[in-house]
Amino acid sequence: MANTRSAKKAQRVALRRRVHNVRRKGAMKMAVKQMDRFVGGKNSGDAEGQLKVLYQAVDKATKNGTIHRNTAARMKSRAARQLRALAA
Repeated sequence: MANTRSAKKAQRVALRRRVHNVRRKGAMKMAVKQMDRFVGGKNSGDAEGQLKVLYQAVDKATKNGTIHRNTAARMKSRAARQLRALAA
């Protein structure tokens, strides 16, 4: 339990940030899972549309510091590589 006023405020701020981070991370994970489903089902049209959604979710999470920019780049690269393999 936080004792000082500043520690109590820091705890409140951390809780607010956690809620935002969990929401962004959840959206990102759902986009990745959906992309995997489309790639696994050999559905290139839907996978191409989902790639844009995935990019948007990953970029938002990166912009706000939920994930590191290198992690975002790796995720986007893997998704694009899956789509290229599906098209070939």
